[in-house]
Amino acid sequence: MRVALFAESFLPHVNGVTNSVLQVVRHLEEQGHETLVVAPRGGGRREAPRLRTELVASLPLPAYPDVRVALAPVRRMRAVLQRFRPDVVHLASPFVLGWQALLAAESLGIPVVAVYQTDVIAYAERYGVPSAAAVAAAHVGRLHRRATLTLAPSSAAHAQLTTLGVVGLRRWGRGVDAERFSPGRRSEAWRARVAPGERIVGYVGRLAAEKQVEDLRALCDLPRTRVVVVGDGPERARLEARLPGAVFTGFLGGDDLADALASFDVFVHPGESETFCQTVQEALASGVPVVATGRGGPLDLVRSSVDGWLYRPGDLRDLRDRVVDLLGDDAKRRAFGEAARESVRTRTWAALTEQLVGRYSESLDLAPSRLSKEPPAPR
Repeated sequence: MRVALFAESFLPHVNGVTNSVLQVVRHLEEQGHETLVVAPRGGGRREAPRLRTELVASLPLPAYPDVRVALAPVRRMRAVLQRFRPDVVHLASPFVLGWQALLAAESLGIPVVAVYQTDVIAYAERYGVPSAAAVAAAHVGRLHRRATLTLAPSSAAHAQLTTLGVVGLRRWGRGVDAERFSPGRRSEAWRARVAPGERIVGYVGRLAAEKQVEDLRALCDLPRTRVVVVGDGPERARLEARLPGAVFTGFLGGDDLADALASFDVFVHPGESETFCQTVQEALASGVPVVATGRGGPLDLVRSSVDGWLYRPGDLRDLRDRVVDLLGDDAKRRAFGEAARESVRTRTWAALTEQLVGRYSESLDLAPSRLSKEPPAPR
């Protein structure tokens, strides 16, 4: 099968969308499929090795330059598709580039599988722009209603899209690299360097307003405990001032991130706008119990009183009590950690990619009269 993947975000900016696209492409290629990634050209030099890509011009968002908006007219997207002649178009977290790709695919009769990954509606609300939230909701609903299939990563995302009138919804989560993220990567040397003699409550993710990292202030005065924040973003300077005593490591990736995650005693994620929350899944794979807000993606990942706790959204006293419960009981924390690791045993990227190929095949059945076999347009 030939798959054209359109990603709103790509290297050098590393986030959930980028990582998911890289994993999907890797496993599609390993399974014998051909891929093309179309994405905004970033401002840095970090490019994906050995991938077939079509990078388009982009502009950075003024308030968040790491996020880039693609400048890609429909006619160019149509020409890209005519040259590559895909069987299916995969839209990763579509919004701007994804809309242009959808229109181009429609004009050629190519089925479109849209993967819902970023809750831009909640982001607009979080940044205090209610009119923008309404516009975003209208656009997201229109886009996903026109896709052949939409893949929702969680029950919360499925419910949200249903309220927008989206049909053709299927569930598809995210895989996790359980070899890299493993309890065996726990490092006493890392712990001694970062928080000598203390218990570690950690967070991993982008430092932006929608992640609600400031809520970790409820944990900064716990005795013999250090809050460790892994990640970077536009809120870092403000958060360093608001979280006294917390250690900020900056961005970590690859094995460095895996070492850090496995070395936490408890992982905390306070964000309420997650459609899935991959870092929660990576913490579980690392054998670390999770305390997360009881809203959005974590609802499907964290089993309260089994491998972590879900606290009442916005209730920082409840957040603190749940963390204290785990820090104060070594046996419970170990049992939760073992259950956490077991919970992700079957969620490999290979298995999730096989499921994805099944959805591609379903989209082909739903759009049998496509025109993708037309001769390519002249270059």
